[in-house]
Amino acid sequence: MINRPTTLERAYQLAESGACRTVGEVKQALAQEGYDRVRDALYGGSVTSALRKLCQANFVASPPSPAKSDG
Repeated sequence: MINRPTTLERAYQLAESGACRTVGEVKQALAQEGYDRVRDALYGGSVTSALRKLCQANFVASPPSPAKSDG
């Protein structure tokens, strides 16, 4: 049996990874990974604030695509 992190633990992992820009993106990622009751697990001002700060501190934007020249 594989132990997967709890919803809250995974939310913090996603926020710290730099993959999510906002708490909303963290919630979407959790839902896509099959976590249930995401809103309930991440309810509360303290949790939301902590995740928001982590997202802002760690977000890494994708590099822009190179512009195509018309030739």
